[in-house]
Amino acid sequence: FEQLPLPYRYESLEPVIDAKTMEIHYTKHAAAYSTNLKDAVKAEGVSDKSSVEDILGKISKFSPKMRNNGGGHYNHELFWQCMKSNGEGTPTGKLLTDIETQFNSFGNFKSLFTDAAKNRFGSGWAWLYMDGQKKLHIGSTPNQDNPLMDISEIKGIPLLGLDVWEHAYYLKYQNKRADYID
Repeated sequence: FEQLPLPYRYESLEPVIDAKTMEIHYTKHAAAYSTNLKDAVKAEGVSDKSSVEDILGKISKFSPKMRNNGGGHYNHELFWQCMKSNGEGTPTGKLLTDIETQFNSFGNFKSLFTDAAKNRFGSGWAWLYMDGQKKLHIGSTPNQDNPLMDISEIKGIPLLGLDVWEHAYYLKYQNKRADYID
């Protein structure tokens, strides 16, 4: 339930994501999800040996505090790992092959993923996820929900997540969510 260190410096994602946004996003928003998740785990008598993934898989049995903060913590920990300095380009290996097979091309995947992010009304996430048959899908969830949750309308293992909450982009992009997504 601990927040892991970022795998890069705050300014490493510029010009796409500015250092100030990364600092606030990581030290304030994401840190609060980790702290509040630990509080919810303790308050609800969940073993600290449980994994976040196990909790999310049966999130319907827990409080909204657990749902929001468990999802927020998991989603952000994955989000940080999905980005890197000078990260433009395409994936390689099996992931690229699977994306091209499932979505006909990497360009078409990008277009569909972008649409999922742009069409999420309000705050939430866009996802590339894998179902139980190891088939790739694109979808989105509201708020801090994700495909691991038993209450989610999309289900599977998240591989790539894009945060479309305003705190992820507003300092640089203001109301231009589409520019952030692109």
